[in-house]
Amino acid sequence: MDLLLLDEPTNNLDAAGRAAIDDLIRAWPGGLLIASHDRALLEQADRIVELSPIGCTVFGGGWSEFAEARSAARARAAAEAERAANTLKATERKLQQAREKQEKSDSRGRAVRTRGDQPKMLLDKRQERAEQTAGRGSDLAHRQLGAASDAVAAASARLEIVTPLSIDLPSPDLPSSRQLLKLEDVCAGFGGRTLFGPLSLEVRGPQRIAIKGANGSGKSTLLNLIRGRIAPASGTVTRLTRRIAILDQHVAVFDPNTSLLENVRALLPALNENDIRARLARFAFRGEAALQPVGTLSGGERLRAGLAVAFAGGEPPELFLLDEPTNHLDIESVELLEAALKAWTGAIIVISHDTAFLNAIGVQNVITL
Repeated sequence: MDLLLLDEPTNNLDAAGRAAIDDLIRAWPGGLLIASHDRALLEQADRIVELSPIGCTVFGGGWSEFAEARSAARARAAAEAERAANTLKATERKLQQAREKQEKSDSRGRAVRTRGDQPKMLLDKRQERAEQTAGRGSDLAHRQLGAASDAVAAASARLEIVTPLSIDLPSPDLPSSRQLLKLEDVCAGFGGRTLFGPLSLEVRGPQRIAIKGANGSGKSTLLNLIRGRIAPASGTVTRLTRRIAILDQHVAVFDPNTSLLENVRALLPALNENDIRARLARFAFRGEAALQPVGTLSGGERLRAGLAVAFAGGEPPELFLLDEPTNHLDIESVELLEAALKAWTGAIIVISHDTAFLNAIGVQNVITL
């Protein structure tokens, strides 16, 4: 076998599984073709082929080189859009100056006619020449204006494609000393066996905590304990805030067969349709986009929909729980989530083995089960 094909090989893997994939790639003597959004994995690539709405682009090198080239492409698109906008403004000014000049000329011509001291035939001939010159100038100016407007539209469309979406999550007014959660000697079990414990944990202020562990170690169980969905086998869980939200990798709160609007209405019955649409618009679901069946949404769209629900209440959450949020997401969606969480001022407990993601959102403590 000379060529090995891998399709998202690190998805749903714990640290040990990711290490095994890494060892396989390093030891494989043949060629590798990998479909992946794992940035640590992509760092080992010799070339990256990006498929996007504007075509297929090949970048030499791994993730770092790709990210640098992408940033340069975004900067070029922004500069092109700015140049096009400046050209349009200059063309509009030129057209306005031509109008003003013509109006002054017309005013002088009317004044001369009013005085009646020049032959009418001469005046008519001058007016005819002036109108012809003005007509040619106006046609040229309007063609230039149309070309400049088209250039702005094309540059703006390209910039919109290459520029990442941004989301501003509403932040809580959370003092650094505010205690949100306390776990004391908590043990959890399933099917007669102990998953983890005793575990003690305190969350105070806008802390960022990562939960790691092998698959089956009880990471998702811990989040359910924190939410009050299940009781610990022993120990105590004290929740000092009711403002707790969760986002899981599947956004399992949604019914895939109904629209996003209907889902939010069912999950948040206190909101009217205008309120729901306003909240969805904040996460880039405007107009008809809110009527899409959830089952047809891409991974990135489901992420935004999940965030919309998590932050749709009257007050933003103070503690945000995330369960493997980057699984099944493309890189642009992961970076969107990173930017939103980095700027958010609440507390975070996140289950993830994505080291780049944890570093990007500023995780301060790691708990291994």
